[in-house]
Amino acid sequence: MRNLRRRLIVVIGVVLAVLALGSGGYVLLEGWSFLDALFMTVITLTTVGYAEVRPLSPAGRVFTIVLIFLGVSTVAYGLSSIGEYLLTSGVIERLRKRGMMQAIDKLDGHVIICGAGRVGRTAAHTLREMEQRFVLVESDPELARSLGEEGWIVLEGDSTHDETLLGAGIMRAAGLLVCTGDDSDNLFIVLSARSLNKDLFIVSRSVEASNEGKMRRAGADKVISPYQIGGRHMANVVVRPHVAEFMDVVTLDSGLELWLEEIEITENSPLAGKTVVEADMRRKTGVTLVALLQGEEKGMVTPDENTRFSVGDELIVLGTRSQLGTLEDLVGSSLGHSQHAK
Repeated sequence: MRNLRRRLIVVIGVVLAVLALGSGGYVLLEGWSFLDALFMTVITLTTVGYAEVRPLSPAGRVFTIVLIFLGVSTVAYGLSSIGEYLLTSGVIERLRKRGMMQAIDKLDGHVIICGAGRVGRTAAHTLREMEQRFVLVESDPELARSLGEEGWIVLEGDSTHDETLLGAGIMRAAGLLVCTGDDSDNLFIVLSARSLNKDLFIVSRSVEASNEGKMRRAGADKVISPYQIGGRHMANVVVRPHVAEFMDVVTLDSGLELWLEEIEITENSPLAGKTVVEADMRRKTGVTLVALLQGEEKGMVTPDENTRFSVGDELIVLGTRSQLGTLEDLVGSSLGHSQHAK
C-alpha cells in the first residue's frame, strides 16, 4: 500500500502541474482571469467538448494543442503507473482471494472437496448438476486460480492443515470428499476433519485397497476406490449392459428426467409409523420405493406392503425431480443422505 500511495502522489502531482501550467499559459498568452484560464485548461484536458471560453489567438491555439498532448500523456502515465503496480504487487490476487473467502463464509450445509484433480473435479461437476453447494480446496496455486476463473468456489491451501479446513467452513459443512491422489494425505485429512467436526459425513478416496480399513478407523464414513469402481462398472457394462445403462440414467446427469435418491424420515414426518400400504407413496407422489435402510446400522431391506416406517429410516426412491419434490414435501425432509442444503 505504501508503494501505491507513493505512485498516487506522483500521478496527482503531475496532474496538478499540468493544470498549473495550462492555467498560467492562458493567463500569460490570452490575458484571461485565473478562473477562465483554469476552466479552459480543465475542459481541454478532459476533452469534454465545450466551446472555447473566448476566441483564441494563434499563440493560444498552439498552446492548446500542446496542452492536449500533455493531458493525454499524463493520463497514459497515470493509468500505466497504477496498472503496473496492481499487476506486479499481487493486489488483484489478494482481492480475488478475499472475494472467494467472503463467498465461502456465506455457505452453510455445503460439501468440501479436498483435491481438485480428476476425481475431485468430477465430483464437483456432479455436485453442481445436483445443485449442491461446495468448496474446492486445492494446494496448487495455478490450478486453484484457473478453477476460480472458471467460476468455481476454490480455496487455495493445504487440506492437511486445520486452518485450511476451518477456512473452507468445515464447522458448517454437511459433507467432506477427500479426493487427493496420496493415501497418506487422505488419511491425515480424515483425521483432522473428524477431530474438528464429529458430525461431518466423510467420504475418502483410497488409492490402495489395503488402506480402506485405516481410513475407516481414522473417521471416514465411506471409503471409495475409483479404480475398483471403474473396473466393476466396466465388467457390468459387458455382462449386464442394460442394467449398467439404467444405473447411469438414474445416478448421473444422463439428460433424462429420472433420478435415484434417498430421503430420511424425521420425527414430524407423516409417514412415521405407517406401513408401505398406508403411506401409499406411489399413488400420492409417483415415486417408486426401491429399498429401505433401517436400524442403527442402516441395514438395507427390500420393503413389502407390511413394512412399517420408523423415524430415522432412509428411503431409496426412484422418480422424476417433480415427483421427488412432492415426496420431499410429504415426508417433511430433504433429499440426500445428509440433508445437504441446496
